[in-house]
Amino acid sequence: MGLRREPYFVRMKTIGIAAHSAEGGALCFRAACRAGADALGEHMHPGIVLSAIPMGLSMPAWNAGDHAAVADHLSRGVRQVADAGADFFVCPDNTAHIVLEAIAGDLPLPGLHIAHVVCHEIALRGWTRVGLLGTKWTMTGPVYERTLADRGMERLIPDDAARLALDAAIFDELCNGVFREKTTTRFRGAIDDLRERGAECVILGCTEIPLIINEANASLPVLDSTRLLAAYAIDVALDPEPLAATRGWLPIPPAR
Repeated sequence: MGLRREPYFVRMKTIGIAAHSAEGGALCFRAACRAGADALGEHMHPGIVLSAIPMGLSMPAWNAGDHAAVADHLSRGVRQVADAGADFFVCPDNTAHIVLEAIAGDLPLPGLHIAHVVCHEIALRGWTRVGLLGTKWTMTGPVYERTLADRGMERLIPDDAARLALDAAIFDELCNGVFREKTTTRFRGAIDDLRERGAECVILGCTEIPLIINEANASLPVLDSTRLLAAYAIDVALDPEPLAATRGWLPIPPAR
């Protein structure tokens, strides 16, 4: 009965969350529900469907550099949310976008690109020297390097030893719901080092890092990729205009 009293609900787009890690996917879902309630009122949000192909199926391929095998798993997740009625998808996993960029045009739904969202937000705030934390693949990979460079921004990442330590903490602890104070201290130290090198802000470029790092305990302004992606997905879902694409990447919504 509640839905009949709210005709605007039927005009909302349905968000598909194609999760990769369980922790990142769960945080994105919760963040989207809360952002929806902020916009629509208590207990309300656009429809959300979620797929969760186990990340464990992809990890051997990630470690072997077999992106084609990773693509099979990621595309299956997007197909599942498409079949469940999603109008567009988000993937709350920064590293996954290394592969998603290569297959976006072949997927059955358009997507909202996590790095496009984050870097759009950075541009709005006027920062140009940007620290980046994430998996070893995200920190050294092409997704943020290119997206930042396209906007005239400089990427700063930790040194080799720090990258390996952070990567291990992400996969061995954060992705498994293990949160240790010494790990939080390690991430805070990496942010301190980036600040000393001139970073004006830091991207939490792994969707699990916001589980332990936030504005209150970091020495730089943080860009929480998980919650930003969820908030922008709500903006897309609430926009009454049709989607601007049927495949590939959607344009970023206007300034929030």
